Amino acid sequence: MPELARFYGIVIRMYFADHPPAHFHASYGSDEALVSIADGTVLAGSLPQRALSLVLEWLELHRAELAASWEKASNLESPGIIDPLP
Repeated sequence: MPELARFYGIVIRMYFADHPPAHFHASYGSDEALVSIADGTVLAGSLPQRALSLVLEWLELHRAELAASWEKASNLESPGIIDPLP
C-alpha cells in the first residue's frame, strides 16, 4: 500500500484498486481509520481525537490532490506523494 504522506506520527496510505467510496487509510500508532476524501467521514476504524483533527486539517488542504491520487491508484498507477502538514 503506497504511502502518500507522513506527519506528526500519522501515516497516510492508499491501496491500489481499493473499493469505493474514494478514501485513504490514516494510521497513528496502533489505531487506523478509513477516511472519505469527499467529506472527511470516518468510514471504518478510529483515531485519537487530536490525530483525527490533524488528518482532517490535512484533508482540507489536499482534497483535490487526494482525488487525483485515488484515480491513479484505481488505475493501478502510483498515487504519488502529497505534502505533509507543516
